[in-house]
Amino acid sequence: MTITAETMHPPGAPSGRTEADALDRAARLETLLGDPYDPANPHGLRALYAADDRREPPAATEHLLARAGLGAEFVPAAHGGLLTRADLLARALRPVFRRDVALGFGYGITSLFAAGAVWTAGSDRQRADVAGLLLRGGRATILHHELAHANAILRHEFTARPTQGGHRLDGRKDVIINAARADLQVVYARTDAARGPRSHSVFLLDPAQAGPGQVAHLPRVPLPGMRGALFSGLEFTDRPVPAGALVGAPGDGVGTALRVFQVNRSVICGVVTAAAGTVLHSAVRAASEGRTGPPAKRWHKPLAGVFADLLACDAMATTVLRALSLLPARAHLPAAAVKYVVPDLVREDLEELATVLGARGYDHADPAYGALDKLVRDLPVAGLGHAGSASCQAVLVPQLRGLAARSWFAEDEPPPELFRAGGELPDLDYGLLGIAGGGDFMAASLIGSAARLAPAHGTGSALAALAGLAEAFVTELRALREQCRRLPASGPGLTDPAVAVLSDRYCGVVGAAAVLGSWESQDGADPFLADPAWAVLALTRLAGRHGVPAPDLPDGVQEQVLGELLRRHREGHGYHLDAAPRTP
Repeated sequence: MTITAETMHPPGAPSGRTEADALDRAARLETLLGDPYDPANPHGLRALYAADDRREPPAATEHLLARAGLGAEFVPAAHGGLLTRADLLARALRPVFRRDVALGFGYGITSLFAAGAVWTAGSDRQRADVAGLLLRGGRATILHHELAHANAILRHEFTARPTQGGHRLDGRKDVIINAARADLQVVYARTDAARGPRSHSVFLLDPAQAGPGQVAHLPRVPLPGMRGALFSGLEFTDRPVPAGALVGAPGDGVGTALRVFQVNRSVICGVVTAAAGTVLHSAVRAASEGRTGPPAKRWHKPLAGVFADLLACDAMATTVLRALSLLPARAHLPAAAVKYVVPDLVREDLEELATVLGARGYDHADPAYGALDKLVRDLPVAGLGHAGSASCQAVLVPQLRGLAARSWFAEDEPPPELFRAGGELPDLDYGLLGIAGGGDFMAASLIGSAARLAPAHGTGSALAALAGLAEAFVTELRALREQCRRLPASGPGLTDPAVAVLSDRYCGVVGAAAVLGSWESQDGADPFLADPAWAVLALTRLAGRHGVPAPDLPDGVQEQVLGELLRRHREGHGYHLDAAPRTP
């Protein structure tokens, strides 16, 4: 096949405004990338693992994605691209992340993370220029400001001092993705020595405009994960920055970052489940190899449990991605909570799958099995380790006291469109995203779901178990309300480890609300998703992780979920909520 810029987005193709459009684009991208398990496929898993072993980017696959016009996914439709909603973006990107997280970052999503500042606060000229760059296949990279509990990517920062006609930039960062090959650098630089919400500003830099001695390219950094992505450093010395490079107003950097991070965190959660699905696929294959019937009984629990977890992660991520469009002023809390929960679930799931795969999970020479080792190494580098969790807690902890006092058990439920698949939602508008206050619609949703399920108590069915689980999480929310009311409004008391435990428990409540809302929204088109079994297993596991008392798992639930997993594996469907429904 000859790849052209129109291959993924041919003339007359959908504009990207519905879930069907995004799934159609994902299907075209799957076709372009080919069978990931074909050892002869230059874009398959074997080729991607080989590039990772050589610590090189998969150049042929990056070139294919560029020619296919993947950059259009990161440009709002108003500026000629395909970005309308964050949930649709995550769906369209799944084929890339299913194969390689490093590929997804090295060519693709990093440009969105960088450009988000422009979509939030940029001028018309800046938006047009960045849109044109990405639509032509160019790359943008982000030079973060330093955060507490920073990993290598978030450590160190730049300073910018005002001068006649602009600013002068100084400082260094040792670890920047695509530092040496980005066409645009989006810099969050300190412009005020004082700590506070106006301490940083955002600037757009054209690497080609740097003069002699103003920028030094630092050596490449050999990180343990995402080895195929190119990480190196930059050091600026008295680098001039013209006035037109400032994004928004001086001091807007922190507020801009808080808005952009909501989208970034949520999209990462929406695509990392696709990568974990590849490992689950390998584990099912390993457990089924050489057998005519189902896998050995000892593998039923980990396989069914991980599948239920991935459905739960998809429910959580999709809910918050939709909230960014539907409830933008109030989405910052669930965005942080979901970003806290999903990586933890995925990491624990990979540990379970390691018991099934054994040594084969580390065999890069076999495309059927090598995904485990790579994903375990890639996740922390992708912001899904301690640094990411700490930044989420920094958003949540200061708001728990106010939520307990004013929001929990006092708010109305969110609109049903938050969970309902297939419906129209407003386009994502970064500028509308809130960064504080706004209440807690997820807690209200949990309470509503539990009330509707209450009549099923005592029936001895899976539905009764789901009702019991819903009530258990509502009880957990009541306990949290009493404890969080006693928290200090501010000060060092909020850094107590016991407060971090409260935020961890709260994130479990948000996750449970997303699972229940997603299950309630099913219209019956997929009988498996309409049945409560998957939600019961997912919530039972979530309750166990967060110390929430849960009823015993009803007979047959695990077997039902395992049966669906084996069906999807056999028929080639994915392991997310919107995979192809059961054929009659």
